[in-house]
Amino acid sequence: MVELIGIIEGIVTLFLALGIFFMFTGAIGLLRFPDFYTRLHATGKCDTLGEVLIISGLLIYHLFVYSPGAELSVKLVPIKLLFLIAFIFLTNPTGTHALMKAGYTTGVKPWKLGEKRQ
Repeated sequence: MVELIGIIEGIVTLFLALGIFFMFTGAIGLLRFPDFYTRLHATGKCDTLGEVLIISGLLIYHLFVYSPGAELSVKLVPIKLLFLIAFIFLTNPTGTHALMKAGYTTGVKPWKLGEKRQ
C-alpha cells in the first residue's frame, strides 16, 4: 500500500509540474509575443491546459491518498473538481475567442513580419 501511494504521489507531482510548466510558458508567451492575437493564443491554450493538469493532479491525489475512509462531504470534492475541469474547458476558449473577436471588430491589426512590435 505504501508503495502504491508513492507511485500515486509521483504521478500527482508530474501532473502539477506539467501544469506549472504550461502556466509559466503561457506567461512567457504573453510577455514575448509581438501582438494581441498571438499573446491571446499563447495564454488561452497554455492556461487552459495548465489549469486542467493542476486540477487533475489534485483530483488524483484526493481520490487515492486523501479521501479513502472519509465522510461523504469529503468524497464529493472529486465531483466538484470534475465540474471545475468541464467549466474551464468550456469558458477559457470561449472567453479567448470573444476577446479576439472584439479586438478584430474594433480594428486591432495583426502583426506582420518586419513591423515594429507594439
